[in-house]
Amino acid sequence: MIEKKTKSAEETKEFGRSLIKRLKPGSVLALIGPLGSGKTVLTQGVCSGLQVKTAVTSPTFVIINEYPGRLNDSPIWVYHFDLYRLENPEEFVRLGYEEYFYGKGITLIEWAEKVTPLLPEKRWEISLKILSENEREIRVEEL
Repeated sequence: MIEKKTKSAEETKEFGRSLIKRLKPGSVLALIGPLGSGKTVLTQGVCSGLQVKTAVTSPTFVIINEYPGRLNDSPIWVYHFDLYRLENPEEFVRLGYEEYFYGKGITLIEWAEKVTPLLPEKRWEISLKILSENEREIRVEEL
């Protein structure tokens, strides 16, 4: 388990960038935390580390964004889900989530707790907690 306290959005992004050293094709990162806890900021950091050139924003209305990136100098797709507006897990099933989870890309899922039974057993679970206006506590556990 990794635990980190960050004091700014930039520190949270930097922590996200540092996580790519542990990732490999097929990695799934399940981000859990309340609104405003830094899930998208952390995702921006991971995407920055994966050399995504497109602006990374929360795909709240489309549920998923796909970005081309690089991992260890090899091309890789990054799949960014935001399940905030998901009303039930069946909507997620209709998206064909398994193609993303069991492919060769890196998958980041904000509000992952909404689909816990559908998540792969082998995943990274990242919990974010608000400590103050700028401070966050981040816990990363490889399951």
